[in-house]
Amino acid sequence: MKKKYNPKLIEKKLYHLWEKNKCFKTLYDQSSKKSFCIMMPPPNITGVLHMGHAFQQTIMDVLIRYNKMNGKNTLWQVGIDHAGIATQLLIEKKIYKKQGKLKKEYNRKYFLKKAWKWVLKYKKKIFYQMKRLGNSIDWSREKFTLDPDISYGVRKAFLMLYNKKLIYKKKKIVNYDIQLQTVISDLEVKNKDVLTKMWYIKYFFLDKNIFYQGKNYLVVATTRPETIFGDSAIAVNSNDTRYMKYVGLKVIVPIIQRVIPIICDQEIEIEKGTGCVKISPAHDFLDYKIGIKNFLPIIKIFHKDGRIRRKLLIYNYKGEKKKVYSRFVLKEFQLLDRFLARKKILELLESNNFITKNKLIKSIIPYGERSGTILEPMLTNQWFLKTSILSKKAILAVQNKEIKFFPKKYKKMYLSWMYNLEDWCISRQLWWGHRLPIWYDIKKNIYVGKNEEDIRKKNNLSKEIFLKQEKDVLDTWFSSGLWTFLALGWPKNTKALKIFHPTDVVVSGFDIIFFWIARMIMLTTNILKNKKKIPIPFQNVYITGLIRDDKGNKMSKSQGNIVDPIDLIDGISLKNLINKKVKNNLQENDVISKNISKLFPNGIKAFGADALRFTCTSLSNHSRNISWDMNRLQGYRNFCNKIWNASVFVIKNFHKNEKNIKIFDIKLSFLDQWIISELQILIKKYKKFIENYRFDIVSYLIYDFIWNKFCDWYLEISKIIIKENFLKNKQNTQYVLFYVLECLLKLSHPFLPFITEYIWNKINLLKDISNFRSITNEIFPIYEKKLFYIKSIKNMLYLKKIFTTVRSIRSLIKIKYNKEIPVIFKNSNYKFLCFLKKNQFFLKKIMYLKDIKFFSEKNKNILHSSLIRDIGESEILFPMKDVLNKQDELQKIEKKINLLLRKKYIFEKKVLNKNFLKYAPKNIIFAQKKKLNTFRKNLQNLKDYKNLLLSL
Repeated sequence: MKKKYNPKLIEKKLYHLWEKNKCFKTLYDQSSKKSFCIMMPPPNITGVLHMGHAFQQTIMDVLIRYNKMNGKNTLWQVGIDHAGIATQLLIEKKIYKKQGKLKKEYNRKYFLKKAWKWVLKYKKKIFYQMKRLGNSIDWSREKFTLDPDISYGVRKAFLMLYNKKLIYKKKKIVNYDIQLQTVISDLEVKNKDVLTKMWYIKYFFLDKNIFYQGKNYLVVATTRPETIFGDSAIAVNSNDTRYMKYVGLKVIVPIIQRVIPIICDQEIEIEKGTGCVKISPAHDFLDYKIGIKNFLPIIKIFHKDGRIRRKLLIYNYKGEKKKVYSRFVLKEFQLLDRFLARKKILELLESNNFITKNKLIKSIIPYGERSGTILEPMLTNQWFLKTSILSKKAILAVQNKEIKFFPKKYKKMYLSWMYNLEDWCISRQLWWGHRLPIWYDIKKNIYVGKNEEDIRKKNNLSKEIFLKQEKDVLDTWFSSGLWTFLALGWPKNTKALKIFHPTDVVVSGFDIIFFWIARMIMLTTNILKNKKKIPIPFQNVYITGLIRDDKGNKMSKSQGNIVDPIDLIDGISLKNLINKKVKNNLQENDVISKNISKLFPNGIKAFGADALRFTCTSLSNHSRNISWDMNRLQGYRNFCNKIWNASVFVIKNFHKNEKNIKIFDIKLSFLDQWIISELQILIKKYKKFIENYRFDIVSYLIYDFIWNKFCDWYLEISKIIIKENFLKNKQNTQYVLFYVLECLLKLSHPFLPFITEYIWNKINLLKDISNFRSITNEIFPIYEKKLFYIKSIKNMLYLKKIFTTVRSIRSLIKIKYNKEIPVIFKNSNYKFLCFLKKNQFFLKKIMYLKDIKFFSEKNKNILHSSLIRDIGESEILFPMKDVLNKQDELQKIEKKINLLLRKKYIFEKKVLNKNFLKYAPKNIIFAQKKKLNTFRKNLQNLKDYKNLLLSL
């Protein structure tokens, strides 16, 4: 092995070796083996992977490698999602940026050609990133959610649900993005708290003899005066005594002169505005609910691009079209943008004295996460899935513990959502996605089937009868919800489906429990068949937090704080980082380069994949928000270096005759017994915590054992044993070093695959194994009760206390580590005394002690000339006469005392100053006083040491 650890020289080569030797190939003929399967949440094809992907994929790879080494037949199914809205938006922007073409200037065919080019380009980039992360994937099984076999399965699932009468088409109110011109899911809605105006508008009573507080009108408070054309009623709360006598009466809508009723509803907030609310059922979700409940007309006033219609579309509460009115839309408002219409309506209301006042209020406004535009609640014809029915089995599966959540708290979140489901709108007005298998004839009759040929055959339709396919595509989450069985070959009864479904665990963020996790459970439990029990997609759900930057901000492309994992692995200069971010961000912004310069003033140095992976696992706690920490990444890069250096030492001290020795066959010193016992503790805890998805705890256990126990203690003491060649068990120590290193490489491999694989194959060469034999195919260490020596733990505690005390004395009096010094033990308890006597020779050698003696009254005079330290089980005396030169030491001490006196004087003058104590901030005063106390303490220690020297 080379002396210096350089991940760049080993990581790419090793992944190539893994692929060449088919280390990740999935097997289908090992029925005797237990299986273990994870379906990778398919990342979107919208661009390269970010740290959130690296974080979750590292966790999945740890589980795959761990279970493979535990003898299971593993499959980590990889795939990429077509990401309907997000990808279409990106392609549209790219076309506009390069060719200046708007969507209306090209057709579906032209768009799809561009989209598939994008897919080919980014598939390569994403798969390259996954390989650099070390993902143990069988690449022969990679899937894309628009692959022909996946599309076939999606159509099959749709038809099954439709035939069960679980899918229907209806006109309902939905969140509509007027820029993208499609309905969007709740996940793509970003609610923002903004300051907006509320206007107070007069609605006059139809009967001029009716008065409220002496006036012939009610005042309605609204933030959306532009929807006045869609008003169907005024609503008040049924407990609002101010208005109860007016319920049932009628008022006139300002400007348009429509007569509408006053109704009451429990959901109206009494204290908001005036307590009177205008109800526009086609343009507000609550209004729609109230409108349906009260059988109000539903009046649609907007086109899909957000402009006012020439003619209002009016529907009844069932969504059936009733009448078309043009007289209610004044000519000057026709085809006006919604916000321009708002301005003109307000001007008209003002000029006719219909507005009493306006005021600024805080309001929640829904924005499209992708487009950034204010969303419009819109009445549109969409396809829906009856999730209220689908949810029943999905709830039972979790309640019966067939599916378990980790952490447990997310089970409650899941169930609370499932008990309050609205039907799922599954159609999208896009070009990119799975087109609905729906066809219409001229009379708008609906036909559902695999394809047009299938429909004509089933319904005896001749070729002369015109059929047109539905333009809409399915919501991306629909195909994603079928992922666990589609990717395994369903609807065919494949070997993969038989062996690996249900899968073992899904790893996902808490933000998509409902949008993905719940929908997978609902669709699986209602599509797959199992006579014995409810079919499920996975047995366990492990929920992670979201990765944020070091300031706690959500990682965002527009802010430029998203980090490409490859940049952390290979490093990148600031200039190249800025160029890369600006190039990949279609919405160019100076903010990006400024933010990057702040976050990474010197660019990013190369850390390697192992350090990145270990940082990810160490951060996988139960927090919902996980702050990325570059300092921690540097720390784990140092940790990899520590493993490398330790391995160099162990391999250097390997002897050929050690390769056939068994750990049970050799005589172990208490030091050997201690490190092997600690190793057993590690193995036992490792298994417990990894099976409960506590990767943060496991990574800490590995780190603590390797750095603090193995390297800082066992290996350092072993160096002395080997160097001095003083013990009969030198060869045993060399073997134990080798044995422990092999175990540690196996234990660390799931977390640190590259460095452990490289070192493992160096060890194989020592054992005369010339062919590549991957550590991932080795058997994972198991807990051996016979190798746990409880007494050695106590003995090592004694050794550590003596060792650290001796080292601190050497440091104090500036004596080299290998210069022998005498020690005397006084007032030792029985067990400690037995330990000393049994291991006296060993302790002398490893600590370079001149002599180990035990205090008696005969030599009590030595107390006056010794430094004394109490370690609990004993006092340790360090006679100073034979150790140092008294005069030289006194001169050094005197210089140090004088220097400290000067510093102490300066600090006392400052800290005890009345003005400083009066005006300085409390934290500054506290810090300065703390420094002064440190000076005083150090000064007193030096004076005590001086007095000791004088007494010699």
